[in-house]
Amino acid sequence: MSEHLEFGRSHLYRRVMEIPFRTSSNGIDRSPAGHGTQDAPPRYAAIKQSISDAVRNGSLKPGDRIPSESELVEKFDVSRMTANRALRELQSAGVITRRAGSGSFIAEPKPIGHMIEIRNIADEIRGRGHDYRARVIQNSEEKAGAETAALLEVSVGTKIFHSIIVHHEAEFPIQLEERFVLASAAPDYGALDFTQLTPNEYLTRTAPLERVEHRVCATMPDARTRGMLGLKEGEPVLRMTRRTWSRGRLVSHAWLSHPGTRFELSAAFSVDG
Repeated sequence: MSEHLEFGRSHLYRRVMEIPFRTSSNGIDRSPAGHGTQDAPPRYAAIKQSISDAVRNGSLKPGDRIPSESELVEKFDVSRMTANRALRELQSAGVITRRAGSGSFIAEPKPIGHMIEIRNIADEIRGRGHDYRARVIQNSEEKAGAETAALLEVSVGTKIFHSIIVHHEAEFPIQLEERFVLASAAPDYGALDFTQLTPNEYLTRTAPLERVEHRVCATMPDARTRGMLGLKEGEPVLRMTRRTWSRGRLVSHAWLSHPGTRFELSAAFSVDG
């Protein structure tokens, strides 16, 4: 992605700065240089409209860098506060992402995860045309303590596996997966290289799904989760709790945390009449 950004940078500023502003149907001049009538929209709205229009017509594409706050101030003849408000509202609307020390970029469309289907996250990411990468933080054998035994509904001391994996989409962390697995149901789990396959792929083959339970909530992450997902303080996560059963027993309990500002979940089903 860095090569793409560097390659397009010299042309990007020209594209944004040369984008003509529209005149609305009621005749109000939306250009920043024009004073129009007393009903003219605020200057920050003109900046937002310009960039949003460029995204819609394809002049700006996901990953393209947009002018800096100081450049917007000069081009649109506005205050720094006005330019900053435009950028903040574009970020809140999901149009751009802002990266400290790098600038502001047109955001990728939000990935959509599927709640009903148990899909392999690697396949989902590649299906969106992006590169997939996994970073394995931990994959170890443990004896279930009081808390983990309750999660898997087994006796304290039962052999389990505990894995922590960060899944990346186009180099951005998109999911933190923390999973507890019943060792007797998936005996090879602790020896597998989860940079080459996902837990979902292995468990689907080894412990065919019989029943699935999903619960989703929005929550504020702890410092560890925030660090692994590259979140700023105050950013929420969408956290899915997924439990799966196979051959009459609970075999896996997973917490799947996604950046709340970069991810959404969907579900679709048919209802028989």
